[in-house]
Amino acid sequence: MFSLGIVGVLLVVVSGLGQSVFWWSVLWGCVIMYLVSLGLWFSSLGLAGCWGEALIVDSFSFSLVSLTILISGLSMLASVRDVQKLNNKTVEFIFSILVLTLVLVFCFSVGSLLNFYIMFEFSLIPILLIILGWGYQPERLQAGKYMLLYTVSASLPLLVLIVLILSKGGSVFWGWSFLKFEWGWLATFCASLAFLVKLPIYGFHLWLPKAHVEAPVAGSMILAGVLLKLGGYGLVRFFYTLELFSTLTISIIFCVGLMGGIVASMVCFAQNDVKALVAYSSVGHMSLVMGGVYSNTDWGWLGCLLMMIAHGLCSSGMFFLASETYKCYGTRSLFLVKGGLVLVPGVALCWFLMCAINMAAPPSLNLWGELMLGISILSYSMVFGLLTGVMTFLSGVYSWYLYSITQHGQYPLWVRGVSMAEEYANYIISFVLVLMLSLTGVILMLFI
Repeated sequence: MFSLGIVGVLLVVVSGLGQSVFWWSVLWGCVIMYLVSLGLWFSSLGLAGCWGEALIVDSFSFSLVSLTILISGLSMLASVRDVQKLNNKTVEFIFSILVLTLVLVFCFSVGSLLNFYIMFEFSLIPILLIILGWGYQPERLQAGKYMLLYTVSASLPLLVLIVLILSKGGSVFWGWSFLKFEWGWLATFCASLAFLVKLPIYGFHLWLPKAHVEAPVAGSMILAGVLLKLGGYGLVRFFYTLELFSTLTISIIFCVGLMGGIVASMVCFAQNDVKALVAYSSVGHMSLVMGGVYSNTDWGWLGCLLMMIAHGLCSSGMFFLASETYKCYGTRSLFLVKGGLVLVPGVALCWFLMCAINMAAPPSLNLWGELMLGISILSYSMVFGLLTGVMTFLSGVYSWYLYSITQHGQYPLWVRGVSMAEEYANYIISFVLVLMLSLTGVILMLFI
């Protein structure tokens, strides 16, 4: 009844004030909620909070809740010209973003493993609607099918594991159920599979580039900024709660994940689509997150959190810039996108900042995350030091490659017809987004 009342009030606001007022009210509401969440986070000094055993929030989940609210607001800001000004199903878009934000906030806050699984799967519905409703190409149907089949089929063993915990009479709340399993390696595999697909690591990643290429800018920003973080968050929570650290199984997944990260980083050089290149770079970064979780160290888990926040901010900005590049050039092909430094210098500056942050240039949050993850992986085994070093080196090379190939050279002749007004609009919106992302990274780096 309470939810129906909220929906009724929102419908009255839409009909009485208009879609434009409703759009900007929701956007600024996200900004205000983000600032309030940061204030609550800093004032609590990282202490855990519990509300009636249903919601359990600590510093780890609270930071991801703040990230969710911020990325949702920025995704609406990035979609102003595509959705709000063109009146492209504006009300439906707002409700999809609001529902997705609410589901993700509850997913990072619930204390029950079963409720987490329900929210984990329910988050697929709003993002699928965003991809199908506001995507660009007919291939978005295939991309949605890939995403649905991969994530749902891989999460079924996790559901079986949760039902097994309930059948043993154990509690299903975070940190309260330390059950011992006879087949620890099987429980480790079931708990890992769903989250490794969601991260994703190489081998389970085929749905991610397709979804990113076909999704609108808001879908790509939320997908890369928040939804991929459900995998790392779920790994940390399940492995801490169930103490699933089978040495042989973890070592196998460790090797597969880090080798896959190197392969994904090398695949970036073979891409001819800007969004596909950024999507494959996410696969490489998330492999480091997986290594930090499986290292079972405090530094690894803290580095995992820093890396997820840094990657969420950086990848969202890069996908926004890829969308603005598509509007300017009419294509995302790296063979055709040239001369951005001459054509729109403001956007070229934003590309430089985002690529520098993506390659972990100091003093970005990515640098501290990669350092902590590298140390934690080395503490697990010195054998993985070479793999981590190669992956970090390739991250810097493909970030430099992306910037140089898009911003240097002679721009195509057909781009000369771009009006100055649109160029300045690209510059202003890009600069505002990059400024907000950069300042947020600096604030988190200083206060975590």
